[in-house]
Amino acid sequence: MDRPTASAELSGTAADDDNSGDDAGDSQLFLSIPPLHDAATYFTQTASYLTQCFSGYSGNSEEGQELLELQSEGVSNKPLSSADNSQSNSGTNSDLLTHSTGETTSGGNTTSDLTELMQPARFFQNGSSLFQDLVDRARKTIRGSADDIGWLERERNMLPTEDRTSRFLEILESIRRNEHKLPNSVVYLLVPGLFSNHGPLYFVKTKTYFSKMGLACHIAKIHSEASVETNAREIKNYIEEIYWGAQKKVLVLGHSKGGVDTAAALSLYWSDLRDKVAGLVLAQSPYGGSPVASDILREGQLGDYVRLRKIMEILVCKVLKGDLQALEDLTYDKRKDFIRKHPLPREIPIVSFHTEAGITSNTLTTLSHVAHLELPAIAPALTDSQPTRLPVVMPLAAAMAACSQLLQTRYGEKSDGLVTRRDAEVSGSVVVRPDRKLDHAWMVYSSPTEEPSGEADTSQVCEALLTLLMEVGQKKQHQITRKDD
Repeated sequence: MDRPTASAELSGTAADDDNSGDDAGDSQLFLSIPPLHDAATYFTQTASYLTQCFSGYSGNSEEGQELLELQSEGVSNKPLSSADNSQSNSGTNSDLLTHSTGETTSGGNTTSDLTELMQPARFFQNGSSLFQDLVDRARKTIRGSADDIGWLERERNMLPTEDRTSRFLEILESIRRNEHKLPNSVVYLLVPGLFSNHGPLYFVKTKTYFSKMGLACHIAKIHSEASVETNAREIKNYIEEIYWGAQKKVLVLGHSKGGVDTAAALSLYWSDLRDKVAGLVLAQSPYGGSPVASDILREGQLGDYVRLRKIMEILVCKVLKGDLQALEDLTYDKRKDFIRKHPLPREIPIVSFHTEAGITSNTLTTLSHVAHLELPAIAPALTDSQPTRLPVVMPLAAAMAACSQLLQTRYGEKSDGLVTRRDAEVSGSVVVRPDRKLDHAWMVYSSPTEEPSGEADTSQVCEALLTLLMEVGQKKQHQITRKDD
């Protein structure tokens, strides 16, 4: 009598063993219906290709390997016989499915052939989880920071903000009429933001403006590319030096990351600074986080696919001699963690100021004066000529306008180019939301051209913000006094 074929033995064994029956049925299905076999094989190859494309994919490599080969289970090297089949039907299916050897079965099929037939079945067992991981990763990339922008507004136990834009505009108008109300009983400290060490004119115009009014004003000398906690400690020491030297409280205005650094100093060292700080203005500061920083650095975002993180690491660490943590501290994940652990003291007066970048022909042609270059005088021994100063300008307004348009297109959020308006509002603060189109760099770098007629310049805006902060502080102090009484 003819020996049963491998397919027949496989079918017979399936009838006796339910656990093996599913696998055998799958192989028969793909053997009898070629289109399904071809489609599953194609999907297997596609999954392998996509896995290689997503270089950052962190899935189980063993699981991916199962799409290409079955796990070895120790095969018998001798051919099957009918006697073997009568003695142990349950072992037949296991032997046939083994691929570790290339022995030919009695039916003419090799175990490698059966392995090839079983690949589509194995694909359906593991492919769903692989594709689910890929779908989740793609969804995370497409969503980006959409779920994080404005998270402070949705956070529980956060105090509401108070809009005082109208009062700010009134103060600004009086300043333009040369009505100044800032007292000299405090010292004014300006804290610059990220990359300020490489912009020598950062806040210089505003400091000169304050000095001409007879006000003590300083620019904090910090490493702008250091982490938030490192700069918080530096700012704390800076404030204490000013206080003990002048015996006056300090009123602080922090721009961009400088506002985040100062807020961290107040959160971490409030017991030491309680009697030394009169208030804080956060101007265009990503207090809640920045979508730009998150999209560049956070895993699964666009920066993963174009090596932006590596580029920023080289720029910050190698070129600028800074710490990449400075940029990572502005991502949403880091800001959420820090704010929840170290909230700002509720008794300190705070003003939040944020703007929206404009996109006009004037904006695209505006150049920001960030530094100057000195050329040595020709034959100085023979003449009294002074070194020639050439302005160093950059198209920062155009860059901010492009970034603002990108954030508007992708997330539908208004921003100054780097910080969205909703992420710049500190809970419980007085908020200033002007309609005037101002980008992120306007606050600190002056333009070689004059401001449009009827518009305040950067120094006047800073003065108005600090004047409003003084009023907020006086009101809060009055409320505290009444509460104590």
